[in-house]
Amino acid sequence: MSKLQPARGTRDIYGDEARRMGVVVETFRRVAGSYGFEDLSTPIFEFTEVFKRPLGEASDVVSKEMYTFEDRGGEEVTLRPEFTAGVCRAFISNGMQQNLPCRLMSHGPAFRYERPQKGRYRQFHQINAELLGPDTPEFDVDMIAMAWRLLCELGQGDKVILHLNTLGDIESRAAYRDALVAYLEQHKDKLSEDSLRRLETNPLRILDSKDEGDKIIVADAPLLSEHLNQASRAFFGAVQAGLDAVGVPYEHNERLVRGLDYYTHTAFEFVTTELGAQGTVLAGGRYDGLIEKLGGPKVAGVGWAGGIERLAMLSTIELEEKRPVFIMPMGEAATLKAYTLAEDMRAGGVTVLADRSGNLKKRLTRASKANARFAVIIGDNELEASVAMVKDLDRGTQDQVTFDALAGAVVG
Repeated sequence: MSKLQPARGTRDIYGDEARRMGVVVETFRRVAGSYGFEDLSTPIFEFTEVFKRPLGEASDVVSKEMYTFEDRGGEEVTLRPEFTAGVCRAFISNGMQQNLPCRLMSHGPAFRYERPQKGRYRQFHQINAELLGPDTPEFDVDMIAMAWRLLCELGQGDKVILHLNTLGDIESRAAYRDALVAYLEQHKDKLSEDSLRRLETNPLRILDSKDEGDKIIVADAPLLSEHLNQASRAFFGAVQAGLDAVGVPYEHNERLVRGLDYYTHTAFEFVTTELGAQGTVLAGGRYDGLIEKLGGPKVAGVGWAGGIERLAMLSTIELEEKRPVFIMPMGEAATLKAYTLAEDMRAGGVTVLADRSGNLKKRLTRASKANARFAVIIGDNELEASVAMVKDLDRGTQDQVTFDALAGAVVG
């Protein structure tokens, strides 16, 4: 039988990578908590309609990337490809509109069938923050500032650039769509197959095409900023002024778009050059029409998501090394006593590994390989005197320590 391997686009996460991803999540929860965000955990799978309705059947996510299947009860369900739709569904299902604004943070795996790439897999992991209720620009500033604070605390402030743009309101967006379609119609014979399809269903997505021929055409396309009404310009100006006041650096990227109709006003991405072509580590924007599109009340929203794998790869935070203590009982009676001593030390915050086999020399060798700081040795003589022999493996010294004082003696 051949050696079993994880399915393509998935992998096992352990060791330093698991610890770094854990640091990202812990830092996210701490930073978001300081902004008043509360935990929300949504199911890993939802009824397919939860994702299909807002994303649209013509979108790449729905048409090419979703893991959709029929369960044994005949229901069509989908593994979540992103968090926002599920969060908004939870908002509607649980009547959260009675307690606005809602500040919700989530994290966990998501799934997309696409070509695996650096820092992005078919099963990947995200942190996600959504602020539901407010429709004014100050809250866009808060969300971007929170993302910037998180990146700085992960040691990435000098590795990322914030790209910022406005999509305008519905009126501005409609005017721009008409102008863009009119321009692209003149170049239909040179557009890629994907862009020809999007021209009918989602023309703004063509601005984000990776096809080299499309990029040449898009370079001369009209700009959304040329079609903004006064209200949209004022909204974006307030966001820029707020970011300047908070001290968040940004670049105005007029080509940054979101293709779906429920997105309005602010769109942003934090981009790095350290991960190759797939450089976006955190992105978000305002989506004032999404909850209504899902069948809920007219409630505004702004949010963002970040890839945990990519954030962990970039993070410069030093992993805290928690060196274990090895407890080495010699004999049956000492083994029984070692159970209670190990639990006492663990209750004091010490990582304790019990080594009960082999001679003392072999046990000390294993302790050194595990980078243990202390070895706690208990034999018949120690039991009789209610002491343990504590060996400092860094200094090569050893001392007798009473059982009562043991937990304090092996800290640090």
